[in-house]
Amino acid sequence: MPKVSINGVDVAFTEHGDPKGPTLLMIQGLGLSSAAWPPSLITALTVSGFHIITFDNRDSGLSQKMPSSDMPNFLLQYLRSRLGLRVTAPYQMTDMMRDVVGLLDNLKVNHAHVIGMSMGGIIAQLLAIHEPRCVKSLVSIMSTTGRRRLPGPTWAVGKHMLSRPRNATKEAGVEYLRILWRLLGSPRYPVSNDELDGYSNRLIDRGMTAEGMVRQRLAVMAAPSRVADLAKLDVPSLIIHGDADPLIPVECGMDTANSIPGARMEIFYGMGHDLPEMLVPAISSLIIDHVLDADSHCKNK
Repeated sequence: MPKVSINGVDVAFTEHGDPKGPTLLMIQGLGLSSAAWPPSLITALTVSGFHIITFDNRDSGLSQKMPSSDMPNFLLQYLRSRLGLRVTAPYQMTDMMRDVVGLLDNLKVNHAHVIGMSMGGIIAQLLAIHEPRCVKSLVSIMSTTGRRRLPGPTWAVGKHMLSRPRNATKEAGVEYLRILWRLLGSPRYPVSNDELDGYSNRLIDRGMTAEGMVRQRLAVMAAPSRVADLAKLDVPSLIIHGDADPLIPVECGMDTANSIPGARMEIFYGMGHDLPEMLVPAISSLIIDHVLDADSHCKNK
């Protein structure tokens, strides 16, 4: 996997499909590398003639792991977040957004259709807010605006995400992730433990670490609300969410759609905080239509 150095951070990336086609930049969520995207989704977008860029955020996958020397106490920062107080983080979501800008500049991509999932949706929103030149259209999947008082995770999800694997072995990591994926998964589209374990093994082998997840989570908690800035956007926007999301409830997606002028909202029944294989055809179709419509809109301006 090639890497580029951006603001002192090595970022690993992959390009798929036709380099002459419309560019889709895909941004993953908390702790997840680009290996977390369903291969069937990448294939569906690639065969439709798009140029796909996937990458690993800082502190995930094959991209650079950040130093742990300045890591604040997570539980203290979590409590401060719950109380609406300022959170200290090793880096900010805007730093992760600038990594994306640097990647696009290095690849000489002037603008792209930006797709972000969960935390990746936050980065995508920030890109549209601060670097609108880079964003031809926005797809925000199972993400949020950061508005206070929106509903949060279920008790079971919140409790598990405050815990750690029982030890530092890979086996314990897979066990921890299996429980997490089971809690986050789509009730209408269940998967087997073997599938969950295979997925977890791939992510761990790709460089997923508990420390990286904590640093990214601190950055998410430190991020202010984007509601006022989202209201100023003038970009074709598609919001996708599941009505059974136990981590970022569907109300957060609805708030995103209501905050962005002209945004389209699509809610999937029985979908949790994942991308079930059975929904990939419908989700990829939505994205393809959205991107083609946005391209047509740009040409007609």
